[in-house]
Formats: sequence, C-alpha cells, structure tokens
Amino acid sequence: PAQNVAALIYTTGTTGKPKGVMLTPRNLMFVAKASAKARALTSDDRVYAVLPVSHILGLTGVLLGALVSGASVYLTSRFDPAAALKAMEYDRFSVMIGTPSMYALLCEYAARTRREIVKPALRLISSAGAPLDAATKANTERAFGQTLHNGYGITECSPTITLTSLDAPRNDCAIGRVLPGIETRLVDADGNAVAAGETGELWIRSPGVMKGYYKAPEETAQALTTDGWFKSGDLARFDDGNLFIVGRAKDLIIRFGFNVYPAEVEGVLNGFAGVARSAVIGIKSGDSEDVIAFVQPSPGSSLTETALADYAAANLAPYKRPSRITLLDALPMSPAGKILKN
Repeated sequence: PAQNVAALIYTTGTTGKPKGVMLTPRNLMFVAKASAKARALTSDDRVYAVLPVSHILGLTGVLLGALVSGASVYLTSRFDPAAALKAMEYDRFSVMIGTPSMYALLCEYAARTRREIVKPALRLISSAGAPLDAATKANTERAFGQTLHNGYGITECSPTITLTSLDAPRNDCAIGRVLPGIETRLVDADGNAVAAGETGELWIRSPGVMKGYYKAPEETAQALTTDGWFKSGDLARFDDGNLFIVGRAKDLIIRFGFNVYPAEVEGVLNGFAGVARSAVIGIKSGDSEDVIAFVQPSPGSSLTETALADYAAANLAPYKRPSRITLLDALPMSPAGKILKN
C-alpha cells in the first residue's frame, strides 16, 4: 500500500508544465478517511460530486471520502448552476464541495433568474481547490443562509491538509486547522523556521505525501526532502491555530522592494460590485515589477476599468495597486475551477 501507485494525477499546471503525481493506496485512503471524519460524513449523507474525479479533490475528498463513509454519491458530468439548484431541491443532496468559482456562478445565476435557493437537506457547503476571497464567501453565505466552509490541499499531498471546523465556523477566509496525522512547518528561503506569526513557505509531512513525480527524479528531489517533507511553494501564516494562505512563492510580485501577494489584490478587486473574478500577475519593469490585473465582469454589469481603478486606489496601498486593469469576457479556467495564469 505504501509503494504501489494507485493513481497518477496530473497537476493542473496553472503556472507551469503539468507533472504526473504518483499516489499510493496509503496516500489516498489516509486523506479520504481524515477528510471524511472532519466533515462528519455518514451513511445518511448524499454527496454532490460536481468536481471532476480525474482531479485529486474530486477523487479523494469527494468520491473516496463519501464511499468510506457509506454515503451516496451523486455524479454529474459537468457543473451547471441550473442543474445544481434542481438537484439540491429534488435529489436532496446534503453535502457539496466545490471551488469558489462554482459558488460564485451559483449565486450569479440565482440572482439573475431571481430563483430562490431551495435546499431541504443541505447541511454542509465547503470551498476548496482555489483561494476563497471574502466577497465570494459573503455572497455565498448570504444566498445560502449558512456558513461556507473552507479548506486547503495540494495534489502532491492527496490533497487535503486543512479544513475549517464544523463546530467553529469562521467569518474570515482562513483555511482551517491542520488535520490529525499531518505535520506542517513554515520556513524561510534557507529552509529555517520562521518566527511565530510570520509568513513562510509551507512544508508538509504526512501519510498523504506522494511517492514522487512520474519519470521525473530531479523534480521529485527538488520537491521532497530526504526526511519526507514536501515543499508546497505556498506562502502561509498561522493565527490562533488556523492557517492562512498568503500566496504562491512563484507568484510573489516584488514592487519597489515591497512584497505584493496577488491573492490579496485579487481579494480586493473581487469585492467590487460587477467583478466576477480576477487574476493578478507581475510583469518585469526595469529593476522592479508592475502589478497587472485581468478582470472578468459579472453578466450584465456596467463595470469600467476607471471605476475599478478608483476602488483599488481607495483600498490598496500605492505599491499594491494595479498599473493596468484589463477587462476580459472570460478568464481561462481549468476543469478543476482554477484560473490559468500562464
């Protein structure tokens, strides 16, 4: 169980070339059981499997997590807001795990069609697979009338590492507490532990950590330490036992010597009326980098680049403000609901 490869899952490659992640039965079943326990799944639950099961979250967190709990799994070939609302009402599913973009689309559709969200059996909605911003969380909770829980995982860790507690709902975008059986540490660029409360790269060691990358020994050696720590590449910090993801180390923008985390800028932009989603990247400019934003307006909105720039100026420090904002009809998305920044 610890050596055989049960699944070969390719990373979505949001910023680079996808890599084949070799996962063993031990990897998959550890996370399936741990995440199912954290979500309190039982044989009475009906889980709406809207995430693709070719993606690690859909495979482990949704499909295997439901099956080891004896729960029913409702498969759907693709996400469709109208179909999801119908299934919620008539198939009476009790658990939905989806990406922030899926919840945003559900809320947009319900508002546009003036359709009430009828959910006679729904006890848990949870966001995963991409960063959750405050605007999406607030809009979803207002539309559903219940807490949108959050979590964090990475394909190389099978994937779930943290989940927010059902007994202690968060009113922020924390990704929750580390699941039992998983070790984490935050380190600086030299691999040394950072001070309490400081931001560092998140390293993980657990029974869920992959065997390695398929036919890529050099990349495997770069990602895994000799004593079993996986280097996530994500920048994070702890606050009162809860983990917060600040951004990707590779995505970090250095502007005039200051660190700019794209996720923070995106969170502000997404809070403006008429913004469906955004993607922020850095572009080299002399000895510094410019902050560039691509924004997808909500259907029917009259959003303008000028109005959004004024909003950003009022809510962001000068060095964090986008130098350029470009409106696009749609941002490129992976099947798992992530924005493809490359």
